[in-house]
Amino acid sequence: MDTDRRLLTCALGTMEYGAALELQRAVSAARIAGALDQDVLLLVEHPPVVTLGRSTKGTNRDVNPAWLASRGIACFEVERGGDATFHGPGQLVGYPIVDLARHVKDLHWYLRQVEQVLIDALGTLGIVAGRNAGYTGAWVGDRKIASIGVHARDWVTRHGFALNVTTDLSCFDVIVPCGIAGVEMTSVARELGGAPVDPGRVTAAVVAAFGRVFALEPVAVTREALAAHVAPAS
Repeated sequence: MDTDRRLLTCALGTMEYGAALELQRAVSAARIAGALDQDVLLLVEHPPVVTLGRSTKGTNRDVNPAWLASRGIACFEVERGGDATFHGPGQLVGYPIVDLARHVKDLHWYLRQVEQVLIDALGTLGIVAGRNAGYTGAWVGDRKIASIGVHARDWVTRHGFALNVTTDLSCFDVIVPCGIAGVEMTSVARELGGAPVDPGRVTAAVVAAFGRVFALEPVAVTREALAAHVAPAS
């Protein structure tokens, strides 16, 4: 592996969706401007929030932000592709800031690669996952375990994936997940049949798989170190 091709991984802990959105936009801008010369993977857990992508339609268009707020759930309309999804505690959310000019300039290729990352990571955890023809994400049989929605500007990506680890799956009931009527959501915890789940092991599996699939060397960085690179593009 080319050691000059690194993946800067930054664990943000729990962060409000709006703050994480601002951060990924800033990192993306720095990557586009050349102030940041390596790809980045932001890893975060959000308090309860529903996000509505560009393809949001049907019943999800009727989701009322005030109604969600009364239940402690924030709501954001964002530029990523895809329909509505839920983020919350127990979910690993990843925002890859990847310059496709150093990989392949093809968003469909990129989506398939991100799916492969999740499939490979789940495999190391003992979960056989795959794709579902016609839909994006990672699936265990006909159950959806991870959602993906992306956006790119100047071939630099943002937004990303949400992997249900120990997520309370009933939270998805406030929307039609990904606009797929009748879809059954699942999680790492559910698929392991109640066996103890180590979130750190799940995160490590995802990071390692991302490095392998994209031929990048993962290097952990702090938020402060990342901010030092982002600042010149602010």
